[in-house]
Amino acid sequence: MNTQDIISGRYRIQCHIGRGGMQDVYLAHDILIGSNVALKTPQPGQPDKRFKSSAKISARVNHHNVAKTLDYIEVDGKLFLIEEYVDGENLETRLKTFGAIDPHLAARIFLHVSKGVAASHHAGVVHRDLKPSNIIVEHGVNLHELKITDFGIATLTEEVFDEAARGGDITRSTSGTIRGALPYMAPEMMFRQPGEHPGESVDIWSLGAMMFQILTGIVPFGVYLRAAVNVQNKKREPWPNFMTSNPQYKNLAHQLQSLVEKCLQYDIADRPTADELVEEISDLCFIGSDRKVGTFTNLIQNGYSGFIDGDDGVKTFFSRESIYGPKSSVAPGNRVCYSNFPGSPQGRGHPIIVIS
Repeated sequence: MNTQDIISGRYRIQCHIGRGGMQDVYLAHDILIGSNVALKTPQPGQPDKRFKSSAKISARVNHHNVAKTLDYIEVDGKLFLIEEYVDGENLETRLKTFGAIDPHLAARIFLHVSKGVAASHHAGVVHRDLKPSNIIVEHGVNLHELKITDFGIATLTEEVFDEAARGGDITRSTSGTIRGALPYMAPEMMFRQPGEHPGESVDIWSLGAMMFQILTGIVPFGVYLRAAVNVQNKKREPWPNFMTSNPQYKNLAHQLQSLVEKCLQYDIADRPTADELVEEISDLCFIGSDRKVGTFTNLIQNGYSGFIDGDDGVKTFFSRESIYGPKSSVAPGNRVCYSNFPGSPQGRGHPIIVIS
């Protein structure tokens, strides 16, 4: 498709904005109501029947933390799914900036994603391909706006799974969808037999694997084929010491580790439901204030404390104890994400994470 093409007399193509394992995604303008939408169409060779079925499935889910399916159309033999457009980028991209995310911001992400998954499960929809690249977040560092996408489109992967279960190589999917999913894929999905259709438990495992990465900066079982081997052998990365060595974060980090451990249970009966996750995370005490970006400067006390020059022009005092993550050194010029609380003569920065 080309820029300015109009689909079904209503959706004007503005630009190509993404390509997943099964589909192309375009930014389009809905001429009828005057708003932007995401227009998705299957890539050549993908099954049309499944794309249509997926559109019906995804339309069942209606929740603030899920990108809403708005329309489905067929024009000249081509299929199009119209979805709510979220002005942002996927979480996979944002994680490259953040590295390990502090427990306070991580808890907020955990809560929002769990709410979206719970809404999906209430509608009878299992994602089966939950991963950071399928979560869209707002620009910047606040991550208040977070939406799960591709609930329906993920079902297109089932034929690839069935092929793998019949003896095919799951790591050689031409689309790359399976390779990207492996680090977050539940064992009952990864090693399913032909005709088996794992249920809600697979989304809980994937959510746990994502949260492990968000908190630590690393995926729990590795990537690609190594992930499948490590899941089968029950060989997982350990929790890094920096999560609980700092008293400022120790308690909340332990609580989140406990929830992630529950999600990554091999016996599906031992995993919580999405509703139970929402309830447990809601009971945690975590900071939900806005985040800012700035730069370390004017270090004092041999680097134990100093100041952050905010991009907004506001200077903020910090101490090393408020910094979360594997980077122990504090150097002038480090870019940081932080919250600012009232103080005199400057506000106080906490929590703080070094970003790239």
